[in-house]
Amino acid sequence: MNALWAQTRNEVVLSLRQSEQLLVALGIPILLLVFLSQVDLLPSSTDRPIDGLAPAMLALAVMSSSMVSLGIGTGFERHYGVLKRLGVTPLGRPRLLGAKVMATFGTEVVQVLSLSVVALLLGWQPNWRPGLLGLAVLLGTATFAGLGLLLAGTLSGPANLAACNGLYLVLLLFGGIAVPASELPGPVGTVAWCLPTGALVEVMRAATTAAQPVGRALVVLAVWAVVTPFAAASTFRWSPSS
Repeated sequence: MNALWAQTRNEVVLSLRQSEQLLVALGIPILLLVFLSQVDLLPSSTDRPIDGLAPAMLALAVMSSSMVSLGIGTGFERHYGVLKRLGVTPLGRPRLLGAKVMATFGTEVVQVLSLSVVALLLGWQPNWRPGLLGLAVLLGTATFAGLGLLLAGTLSGPANLAACNGLYLVLLLFGGIAVPASELPGPVGTVAWCLPTGALVEVMRAATTAAQPVGRALVVLAVWAVVTPFAAASTFRWSPSS
């Protein structure tokens, strides 16, 4: 247990030293929240843009930490042989992955708190449903961590970097985050409803408002939360040559 906590602290310290990952995890969601709430640039499904933007940025924060930060960091550790060396130490592979997941959850707690404070200052008036919010974060983390590790465990470091950043932009623009899925045109909107980002935004919105239960979105998100970790576990290679 001491080894697990020590490695978790190490993962947190390493994350804090990587300014580009901090920008993706904290800076971009907060900047987008402030900017988009102050300009009439994107369509909104509510009369108060902040009410739709805040849960969308919470979903973006989960994706940023679970897929981009975790995926890119793990990908380069694998690329340079760090994962292979750590995996054969007394720490072991299960505790190594456990430490990464715990560090990711810690980052997400900071993200949720920071974004909530900023959104409240911008006039957000949430109606919290803590159980549903916790479930959304849990399922979203499993989904995007699985997706990030799937890319990190199969691609080279540089290719994984490009793939994670490219997928991040695509999901941000066309996955129901920047623009609600209901506002996207035709087939694009239909696809967005089936993506984990669109489902996570919908569940996040229900968890912070008086919206009706979102059974369909929960099912979609739960399916992704099973499929992507399973795919990552089935294909993950601990070194480029393994």
